[in-house]
Amino acid sequence: MARTRLQKCTACGAYGFSETCEKCGAQAQAAGPMRFSPEDTRADIRRKLKDVESKQWAANLPSPEDEEE
Repeated sequence: MARTRLQKCTACGAYGFSETCEKCGAQAQAAGPMRFSPEDTRADIRRKLKDVESKQWAANLPSPEDEEE
């Protein structure tokens, strides 16, 4: 089950409610970010899994300069 109902196709950009695009049949993903709660008790576990404290993780983040090109 998807984390949100509204899905966006990764290939053509069409919106829908299924995890596969009805227009082109490609994979669809959540159209918006997950909800955030300051009382999230599992956030520390997710940060450890993604290794957000490493320099490599920070180097892979998109920057505004990348979008201008």
